[in-house]
Amino acid sequence: MSSILTNNGAMVALQSLQSINKNLADTQNLISTGKSVSSAKDNAAVWAISKVMEADVKGFKGIADSLALGESTVAVARQASETVTDLLTQIKGKIVAAQEENVDRAKIQTDVTALRDQISAVVGAAQFNGLNLLSNTSTTAGSGNVEILSSLDRSGSGVAVSNITVNKQDLGQQEQVIGTTAVGTLANFITGTPGAVTGASTAAARTITFETGVTAGTGYRVTLSTAVGTATLGTGGGDFTPTAGVYEYVARDGDTSADVARALSTLINGGDANAVSSSVGATDANGDTGLTLNFDATTDGVTFAIAAFTSAGATVGGGLSRLSQLDVTTDTAADTALAEIESLIQTSVDSAAAFGSVEGRIETQSKFIGGLMDSLKSGIGTLVDANMEEASARLQALQVQQQLGVQSLSIANQAPQSILSLFR
Repeated sequence: MSSILTNNGAMVALQSLQSINKNLADTQNLISTGKSVSSAKDNAAVWAISKVMEADVKGFKGIADSLALGESTVAVARQASETVTDLLTQIKGKIVAAQEENVDRAKIQTDVTALRDQISAVVGAAQFNGLNLLSNTSTTAGSGNVEILSSLDRSGSGVAVSNITVNKQDLGQQEQVIGTTAVGTLANFITGTPGAVTGASTAAARTITFETGVTAGTGYRVTLSTAVGTATLGTGGGDFTPTAGVYEYVARDGDTSADVARALSTLINGGDANAVSSSVGATDANGDTGLTLNFDATTDGVTFAIAAFTSAGATVGGGLSRLSQLDVTTDTAADTALAEIESLIQTSVDSAAAFGSVEGRIETQSKFIGGLMDSLKSGIGTLVDANMEEASARLQALQVQQQLGVQSLSIANQAPQSILSLFR
């Protein structure tokens, strides 16, 4: 039956054409944006996931910048530490030359002073963007290390950041100043039994222990003294009186009980090793570290005492503070300087090694972050990017369908006109 009121063919053709036009518009939008999911209405779940991943990529870009800055800062410190090591090695050569009797020690001392001043200049210039990792003399808690943002860690409970900790070293020559106020309870800082060494039978090792919880600015003191006219050591090469000594160390930020023990051990061993030497013992279950004083077997009359002082009025000393005391103008001083320079070289070597290790870690992390960002971008593309080959083929097909739809609607609209011939 034909009707001039209802054209079913035209309605079907119109619906088809409208559907084709909608699909064509979607395909054209896909081609223009390059995305199959360009908004939440396209696919809410995929869009939400992609946006979270895009936010992470932005975060990792900031982390990459932080790592680049940190790597440059550490590289400057490492280079400076290596330079200081080279300069200290040159000083050692001068000190060795001064061991000869027929050399001009005054001129050698001038060279040593010049090299020492150059070390000071290198350390002072070893900063990047205002941060000098070779200076660690502040008593403020947390000043002894620098945190470099290294990662963004996402989990089911939220997002957290990870850091690479760079511990400052100190190659300055600032002299330390110990505080004058004794701590309230010595046992909270140092435990042990001070006393006298009174003969071969009791001249064994004596151990004192430094407690955990070391804070910057706290001063530690070990005093070795001799009773007047009684302390002599028999060494087979003649008797002599051991030199009394006051050995002090002001803790820097980040120091542990082991660091305190090692620092005092180094100071004590720099003295007359025939009289007394020291060694750092193992850390016990509480984390405390012992310092063992090893007296000569025939020592008699040597007394030792321990003390600790608060940070009030204290100044943390530089890692190379003893460099200013090197003197090669006399036989005795040249011998002492040779023993000292070995310790100073080891300090600078340890600093360079520490910075080199951290620099390598930062470099590895930078490469990882770069690769991770590439992977995230690829993953986002897999989720939301359009398949352009498929889109091109679909566009061609829809354009043909559109033309056919228009023609079909035209034919359907012409159908009622055939009824006019029936009335002629």
